[in-house]
Formats: sequence, structure tokens, C-alpha cells
Amino acid sequence: MKKILRCSTLSFLFAFILLIQSFTWGASRPGDKPDVLLSTMQQELQRAQANLGKLDPAPYFISYSVYDQSVAIALGSEGTLVSSTRARRRAADVTLRIGTPALDNSHQQNRPSARSFGSLPLDDDPNAIAHELWRLTYEEYRKASKAYASVKTNTQVEAKEEDTSPDFSEEKPTTYADYKEAAPIPDQKALEKFVREYSAHFRKYPFIYSCMVLVSAQKTRLHFTSTEGNHVVAPTGFVRVAIEAETRADDGMELMRVETFQAESMDHLPPASEIAAKVEKMATDLKALREAPVAEPYDGPALLSGRASAVFFHEVLGHRLEGHRQRGEQEGQTFTKKVGQPVLPEFLSVIDDPTQRKLNGLDLGGFYEFDDEGMPATRVDVIKDGVLKNFLMSRMPIKNFASSNGHGRSQPGAMPTGRQGNLIVSSTKTVKDSELRQKLIEEVKKQGKPYGLYFEDIQGGFTLTQRSMPQAFQVLPVLVWRVYTDGRPDELVRGIDIVGTPLAAMNRILVTGDTTDIFNGVCGAESGQVPVAAAAPAMLFSEIEVQKRAHSLNRPPILPAPTDSTSAPGAKQ
Repeated sequence: MKKILRCSTLSFLFAFILLIQSFTWGASRPGDKPDVLLSTMQQELQRAQANLGKLDPAPYFISYSVYDQSVAIALGSEGTLVSSTRARRRAADVTLRIGTPALDNSHQQNRPSARSFGSLPLDDDPNAIAHELWRLTYEEYRKASKAYASVKTNTQVEAKEEDTSPDFSEEKPTTYADYKEAAPIPDQKALEKFVREYSAHFRKYPFIYSCMVLVSAQKTRLHFTSTEGNHVVAPTGFVRVAIEAETRADDGMELMRVETFQAESMDHLPPASEIAAKVEKMATDLKALREAPVAEPYDGPALLSGRASAVFFHEVLGHRLEGHRQRGEQEGQTFTKKVGQPVLPEFLSVIDDPTQRKLNGLDLGGFYEFDDEGMPATRVDVIKDGVLKNFLMSRMPIKNFASSNGHGRSQPGAMPTGRQGNLIVSSTKTVKDSELRQKLIEEVKKQGKPYGLYFEDIQGGFTLTQRSMPQAFQVLPVLVWRVYTDGRPDELVRGIDIVGTPLAAMNRILVTGDTTDIFNGVCGAESGQVPVAAAAPAMLFSEIEVQKRAHSLNRPPILPAPTDSTSAPGAKQ
């Protein structure tokens, strides 16, 4: 499964929380205005349950999820506006399960059969909303009933599965209603000014062939209701910035730098001076990369910055700790039978905590209050002192893990699976960050290598988890330095990827730095694109393997780039 990371965020302020029996309620709706959308969803759900329950086969579970989203996007390049749009939609998911929790239509490869996707009217018109929910529900019932017939047949003709856990977990229903408003969507003119201003920085660099500044602001209110009695209303909101610039080396290698920022609102983004400095560094890095030598395959000591370590852990470890990857005859199940056993050096621990909004004063992109199955988000201690303790669970049980821990996530239209939220790595064996370079040099000398590698930044990567393919990963660094032992200055190199297998790679960490760095991104997998964060200190590895990166042989443009007329002598400013 390919996973490319790039950006994210959330949130606002609680009014009050009132506990009634086992039900949790958030802020009341302003002016006690009725929630037409939720009441219509509940009424149509009851009607569907009553009528479909008379059929054979009858569904044992139905849920409706509606994402009421407002989005504003602006895209700029070379100091000009390329695109600008605002939109609102109500994305609706209908989930329907036929059979029993032990065996239903979502079994194995049939998981997509349990969910159908559509759009609801934006107006609070009960009849129009109910009509579309009715249509989607019947469409989903037809799909689910066909899949259930196939599941029953397959269980009769196929060998017994290794993990015979149920297809759906039993959970206590939760009711939560929070009608506070997320941060308002910024004025469109402000977004357009932002992308013009920062993309204009690249105009003075003719060696940059393309650039893009994208800012998107989104606020969403999730409405979730199910036949189990769950009713959830929860708001989220974020502003995300992605800045990208590309060039090409003389040998045809494509070179790219990407920077991302995110926060719950525009005024929570870093100061303008900090963003501008990042943009200027991107240009400086690309110029240096064009002139840098191509690195050769290497196997030896390496140092990863905190940001690079965070991406590395997300790709190499995090995906293999997602619950659904522990069952199914196609999955590699790297860590399935290692619960209670060491999987990392004993000085490392890993949690995934989607309830944590900030770390070191920065917003975390994987924050949420309820997952996409209506379950409360919870902190999970995944690895403690190197020992595997838990997995990231949706409502798909696995052997010895029967319940969700609030990590069932998806984009609208996709079936939720266990996914990462805020993956945070901590260490009890640390040195000052300033000492790590010397530690790397000492390890290089110890192994008799000519140099070590320092990975300053990683843009993403992908990992393979199915047993039909090698259980390997490939991580895509963008800034890599050779660190020599003889006093020569560090040398920037290009054109290599980190490769390896997880069980070997994760146990070659020798020591870490003392400062945690954060990477916010968007991760793609079976259940779609979801915002995530990863945080980790810098790490020294005794061994990391790199391979050459494939690239085209297209030459840089023969025709020089146009001169920026606004900076030419006598040009109007």
C-alpha cells in the first residue's frame, strides 16, 4: 500500500460538559435551535431499521455519517493567483451490516460492501434529506446483501482462517453533541493575498522551474447516528499550507522541496518572517541540490533529524501497528504475534494519542475527538520500553483485541480501518542534539566506514504490508549529507532512498537526541486520505541502507527562463 505524507490540523474551545448516566453532552445548539439534520437522520434510520428488518436477510446494524463541510482554497504561483474557490457540501456515508457481528457482509475483501457514499442537500429540508438517505440506504442494502451471500458461500468452500475473530465489535453507545463553532473560514481575499505573497519569493530564482503555494481552510461538523444508539455531533477545523518548488539537475534528476504548515486558524500559523525564511531556504536547498553529486548505494551508520525520524517511524512502524493489518490471509502480519515481546530498543516508547491537540506549542494534525465510527478517541500506549503492548483498533476485532480504541478512520466514502492519529516516540536514552554529530562520527570510525549519512529532511515514503510482496519500506529523503571523519566539511548529496525491512531497521537505533520534532501530514491508505502527525527526537542508527533513486533523462530547459520584468531596471514596482 502506498502512503505519501504531506500536511494537516484542528480545533477551538469547550463550553461545558454534562454527564447524564453514561451519555456525554457538549455545548447546546445556539438559541436551542433544533438540529434538523440530526433529527432527520435519526427518523430515517428508525424507518429503515423497521422496514429492512422485515426482509431476509435483515441488517443487524445501520449507521449514517454526514460531514457538513465548508472549504476555501487558494492556489498561487510566481506571485499570481492560479485558482481560488469556496464550497460547501454535505457528504453522507451509509453503513449497513447483514448477518451477525461474528460473520457479516464486510468479511475479508468484502469490507467496501458495507458502506455507500453520496451527497445530501445543503438546506435543512427534512423531506429532501430523508429522500436521499432513503435512496442511499436501499442502494447500500442491495450491495450488502449480495456480498453477504458471497461471504456465506466462501466460508463453506475455503479453508479455516487463522484469525476467526468477529467482523464487528460490541461497544457501549455514546451520545455527544458539541455545537460550538470551529474557527471561521478566512476571507477569500486573505487567502489569495497569502498565496500571491509567498509564491512571489520564487520569481527571483530562474533555476526553479515550477512553484506552488496552496492554502486550504476547512471546517467540518460530523453528525453520526446508528441503530446501536450512538449519536455524535462534533466540529473540527484547520488551515493547511503546502509550499512546493521543483527544479532539475543537468543529468535529468527531478528535485523537489516541500514545506507544510498547519494550525486551527490563520492567526495560529507561524509568523510571516518564519514562513518567508522557509521559502528562501527551499530555494537555497534546490540550488545546492542541482550542483550536488549523486550518492552511491550505502550501508552504514546514519543520523536522522527529528523530523526525518518522525516520518520514518510513521512509515516503517506505524502502519504495521494498525489493527486490521493483523488479520487476513493477505497481510504480512509483521507484529501480530509479538505482543509482550521487544520490538524496539528498550529505551524507546511509542504512543498514539489523537486527543492531544498540541505538542511543544505546535498543533498536531492527527487530533480528533471521535473517530469515523462514532467511537471516542483514546490514547493508546502501543510500545512501552521497547515492548509491544497494543494495536490501533477500529471496530474490526483481531485475536486478543476485541474492542475499538477510537482509531477507526477514513475519508468520506471509504470504509474505516485502524489508522494512526498522533504517533509520538519518546526516549530515555538521550544526548544533547549538538552531540549527535560527534556520536555519528565515532560510530563511523568504529565500523571503518569512509563516511556516515545525515538525513536532514524526508518528504514521505511508502511501505508494503501484504505477504505477496516483500515486507519492505522505501523512504524518500530530500536533504542528505555525507559526514566525513577526517575533518572535511559535510557534503550534500542527492538521488538516494532509504530502504529496508522493519524488524531489522527498528532495532539498529543506538541513541536519540533530547528534542522532539513534529511532522504534520496527510496519509493515504485503504480508507483514504486522513490527517496525521508524527513526533520523534533525532536518532542515531548503527546501520541504514540506501539505494539509488530512479529519475528521468530529460535535460533542463534549453531556453532560459523569462526575466522577471518587475525587478528589471526601470520596471514599475
